[in-house]
Amino acid sequence: MTITSAVYPGSFDPITYGHIDIVRRAKKLFARLLIAVVANPNKTPFFSIEERVAITKAALDEVGITGVEVISYDGLLIDCAKAYKVDAIVRGLRANSDFDYEFQMALTNRDLDSDIETVFFMTAGRYSFLSSSIVKEVKRYGGDVSSFVPGCVEQALARKFGH
Repeated sequence: MTITSAVYPGSFDPITYGHIDIVRRAKKLFARLLIAVVANPNKTPFFSIEERVAITKAALDEVGITGVEVISYDGLLIDCAKAYKVDAIVRGLRANSDFDYEFQMALTNRDLDSDIETVFFMTAGRYSFLSSSIVKEVKRYGGDVSSFVPGCVEQALARKFGH
């Protein structure tokens, strides 16, 4: 089997330069790459699903990444992967703490459909600490997040926080 297409799922609440780094690198390996913004019922997102999709699209445009489809989904990731006929799931790893969860999810997805592979990307070192939660926390208190997210994301955060 040749892997030609992949889906990169996440809450992207909001998308960060760490996420964008993974997108940029995954795009080099896969002819078709989808970003799937998840409507996770176990989390209370800061931005609505529609806002996260729009912000993600705007951020990719701002950094010059084209040819990536941004979708939203609700339910099992493996069902999303099947529906969009992708061969692989892209996941980013920052630290050991990410690995345990991601390992469990990869094995579960393999049990659900052994034809869909999970491909892990180690984050770039400069983004190893970066998370959407940290970005929101810094911006909540008026901090500068311009080195963490594109300008359109920073503006969306400022509007949401009323800055």
